[in-house]
Amino acid sequence: MDYLVGTDSVHTTAAICDYLDDRVTPADTVTAVAVLPDDDPTARRDADEALNVAAVRLGAAGSVETERRSGSPATVLLETAAAVDVDELVIGAHGGDPDATRAVGSTARRVLADATQPVVVVPIPDP
Repeated sequence: MDYLVGTDSVHTTAAICDYLDDRVTPADTVTAVAVLPDDDPTARRDADEALNVAAVRLGAAGSVETERRSGSPATVLLETAAAVDVDELVIGAHGGDPDATRAVGSTARRVLADATQPVVVVPIPDP
């Protein structure tokens, strides 16, 4: 399987890794993408930490690629899913901000509406 992981924080990545822990095998490929604004050093640091968590926690996969991108998160994830030809997109229900509401966020709603691949939306637990 080829998975695309969309993340914006360590909290989101941890929740996604919890979901993938029992699913990822050495035959699988995981592409983890963190989407962030170009001019926000705090967001860049958060993205780097989130991607590091993905690389370490998903080490059972045959290949784990990580990358930072800028732009609209939903657009970037949908375009990446198409370009990489993933089997499944895995995203958080909402941003990884510990103060975020428990509702499904706008990025998740758009990805669910527009994706042509299966999408798994994982809940983000309270910190």
